[in-house]
Amino acid sequence: MVQGRVQGRVLGAEELAQLRALIAAHPQASRRQLSAQLCQAWDWTNDAGQFKDMAARSLMLKLHQRGLITLPQRRQRPTTHRRGQAAPWELPLEFASAPPLCTELNSVQPLNLHCLGPQHPDQRLFTALITRHHYLGLRTTVGENLKYLVRANDGRPLACLLFGAAAWKVAARDAWIGWSAAQRARRLQWITNNTRFLILPGVQIPHLASHVLGLVARRIARDWQAKYGHPVVALETFVQRDRFAGTCYRAANWVHLGATTGRTRQDRDHQLQRPRKDVYLLPLRPDWRAHLHANL
Repeated sequence: MVQGRVQGRVLGAEELAQLRALIAAHPQASRRQLSAQLCQAWDWTNDAGQFKDMAARSLMLKLHQRGLITLPQRRQRPTTHRRGQAAPWELPLEFASAPPLCTELNSVQPLNLHCLGPQHPDQRLFTALITRHHYLGLRTTVGENLKYLVRANDGRPLACLLFGAAAWKVAARDAWIGWSAAQRARRLQWITNNTRFLILPGVQIPHLASHVLGLVARRIARDWQAKYGHPVVALETFVQRDRFAGTCYRAANWVHLGATTGRTRQDRDHQLQRPRKDVYLLPLRPDWRAHLHANL
């Protein structure tokens, strides 16, 4: 195998041999068990010392799909929730049929911004709200991510936000940051992507969206550090320009960097296949660029 990078790791013939030997040594193991074994064998952890099980599982699946290793048959079908399917948890009536809320921002303040850990009681509510009401729905979250639920001062849910892995390559972003491909590979985890932002239907509060973005920006770095053991120094997002104007991001001081091409990685004929999206980025600290350029 020609040496290459898969799931953030450089792999060559030696690593492939180790993987094949690990699979052969555990013939009864499931894919989940094999990924756990791989994390232990390679001491593959994040900065908080947690095994990167999902990254290991994704790496093994990619190699399996390329015919470089052979994984055991799946023992359980993965569960994904597509747009238009029923939510995995029915919304309580009070949320499913809540009356419209048309008011001023100060009447719902102070807002309560909840960062949802795995055992947080609002996890299922968050999933149901995004699945039911966001036009992209909700896919299974893989890798590092944070979820936020915003409630009014009376407890009513107002908004949901999901942050996950930054896009691997974005021409407008990478040109503006000015980093090399090697720097990007080492420091990409220091950027997180706002992949979902939902103001709930019926909530009509001027300036709410930009205010919520500001609240999140002031705390997400320490939330990320607490969960994953490393900081994030900038936020990015992609706004589908035929649906949204990006007004709330501009109002919250995100920088408009340009637009995506609309092409997918499989677009070898250079024909637009997906809607173009505006690219926005928000630095979280004055020295953010120096951190993204660091070679260590």
